[in-house]
Amino acid sequence: MRLLRTSAVYRPQGDTWLLARALSDAGIEPGGRVLDVGTGTGALALAAARIGAAEVTAVDVSLAAVAVAGVNAWLRGLPVRAERGDALARDYPDPFDVVLANPPYVPAQGSDPPRGAARAWDAGYDGRAVIDRLCVRAPELLGGGGTLMLVQSDLADVEATLVRLRAGGLKAAVVDRQAQAFGPVLDERAAMMEERGLIRRGQRSEELVVIRADRPR
Repeated sequence: MRLLRTSAVYRPQGDTWLLARALSDAGIEPGGRVLDVGTGTGALALAAARIGAAEVTAVDVSLAAVAVAGVNAWLRGLPVRAERGDALARDYPDPFDVVLANPPYVPAQGSDPPRGAARAWDAGYDGRAVIDRLCVRAPELLGGGGTLMLVQSDLADVEATLVRLRAGGLKAAVVDRQAQAFGPVLDERAAMMEERGLIRRGQRSEELVVIRADRPR
């Protein structure tokens, strides 16, 4: 999928396409309402619309991302509405059938809030700053029978995500995974992550994991 983007907007990478593939294989019924948390270029929102979503709300804190996602949807004539804001802090009039998330999950070097493009990957000391918020909010974002699908790195503790989602009453499991070498950001932070015990000495690869969590009807 060729997407318009600017240098200020996160470029779809392996995690994006892994989640898009898992979404396509998930057997989600068409005609539903979808929320895309941190939409970036809108790649996942467009994927949801292509498989039959009736309405997709694509939210991002970046004004540039909202503009890019909106244009990408408009060019394809897909039912995607791009909005600016913190998707996990907003109130919505109705629950969603599907929530998609490719959240930031890279451990940050410092404690300052991320700014600019780094908001797409910096996620606190252990990489869980946004994932933990998502786990808390997911049960109320989903309607009965609704599905959350998120992608994260194993560097950010996959088991903790499963435990938190299940604690919220969701049935959660890993449905896809893919190993890949570190990209530039993780390469730059490898020594820091070794010092924190987040990776083994000399480790320069990660496993991307897609988690599916279903809310009972």
